[in-house]
Amino acid sequence: MPWRVPPAARAAGVRADPYRVWMSEVMLQQTTVAAVTAYFQRFVTRWPTVADLAAAADGDVMAEWAGLGYYARARNLLACARAVVCTHGGVFPDSAAAMRALPGVGPYTAAAVAAICYDEPAVVVDGNVERVMARLFAVLGALPGAKPELVRLAGLVTPALRPGDYAQAVMDLGATVCTPRNPACVICPLLGLCEAQRLGIAGELPRKTAKAEKPTRAGVAWVASRGEDILVERRAERGLLGGMLGFPSDGWDGTTLGAPFEADWRSIGAVKHTFTHFHLVLQVMVADSVANPQRGEFVQLKPDDLPTLMRKAYDLAFNAKTPR
Repeated sequence: MPWRVPPAARAAGVRADPYRVWMSEVMLQQTTVAAVTAYFQRFVTRWPTVADLAAAADGDVMAEWAGLGYYARARNLLACARAVVCTHGGVFPDSAAAMRALPGVGPYTAAAVAAICYDEPAVVVDGNVERVMARLFAVLGALPGAKPELVRLAGLVTPALRPGDYAQAVMDLGATVCTPRNPACVICPLLGLCEAQRLGIAGELPRKTAKAEKPTRAGVAWVASRGEDILVERRAERGLLGGMLGFPSDGWDGTTLGAPFEADWRSIGAVKHTFTHFHLVLQVMVADSVANPQRGEFVQLKPDDLPTLMRKAYDLAFNAKTPR
């Protein structure tokens, strides 16, 4: 993983860079390593230090983030970088408690940076660690209610010696051996210590409370072009897709502003997208005549400047064979 220090360098005393570890942890929230790696490489190439990121334009960071989803993370990334520069002189705090005071930094990220970069014996608990602890101690309670107990148990086995190496090792164990389905118990280094394996229930843990089915929302997006320019608006900083460029839209996000200008709008189909708490069916509308808009503005636009939902609408409107 590009944010980690290779073993030989670590043995020679090279420390992990808090900036790179912090950025990777923010990106990895609710996203896989495979999906994150290319984004991480682009970010640290374009903004190699926290000061570089803090000085970046919001729109540039949002555009680079497009496709990773959960855009509040990108806003928190910028807010945290600017707080590190303004409040801490561009140096990340060296304790989990101080990290927690930064914008958008929760207990897991704070503990991960403190342990991996500063060897603080902070208790690092992500989904992989929860799974290892649930099986190691045969915790039968269901998540999320069982999480406090899993954190407590993780604290009991967190060592004072090399806590950063330990934290990464347990996370890797959960990701590669103690997997959600069909754990490879026969090659696990905890074989013989794992209570769930002894009881023959490792594959059943951790138990989870059944999730409610996601509702489906409906909405409308209006897509219009004037020559090479496309009508877009900057979304409000707070809320879904906050701060991102998008087509004027309504219905799905609580807004009811209506079409951006009067025209004979017609539907060319719908795109589907899933957010954390709901599914969305977004009807895409186009117009043959273009008037001065009451919302948004016509700009030169690259598709990659758009978040995934709006990119789907763009592809339907401009790349499909549907006559306009």
